Amino acid sequence: MATSSDYVEFLCEQLGSLWAVRSRKMFGEYMVYVNDKPILLVCDNTVFVKIIPELAPLIGGAARGLPYSGAKEHYILDIEDKDILRAAVEILEPVTPLPKARKKK
Repeated sequence: MATSSDYVEFLCEQLGSLWAVRSRKMFGEYMVYVNDKPILLVCDNTVFVKIIPELAPLIGGAARGLPYSGAKEHYILDIEDKDILRAAVEILEPVTPLPKARKKK
C-alpha cells in the first residue's frame, strides 16, 4: 500500500507553522524535508525516523519498523501526538546534514 497524499499533507500541516516544510514523492512513498533537510520518511502511511542516540530519551521505547525491504530499522512516529512529533523534529533538524549537491554530468 502506497502512502496517500492526504496523509503527507496532514503531516506537513502539523509541522508547517514552525519550520519550512516540503515533501517529495520518491518511489511511491515520500520524504519530508524540514529546512531542506531530509527528516521524516513516510511509507505505507507510517512516519519513520532514524534511530539516533539523541532521540532515545524522547522515543526510545517507541515502536520500530522497517520502512522498506533492505532498510535499517527506524523509530515509528505517531503523528497524532503533535508534541512528540514536534519534539522529535526539534532534535533531528540540527543534527541532520543538508543533502550534498549532485554533480552535473
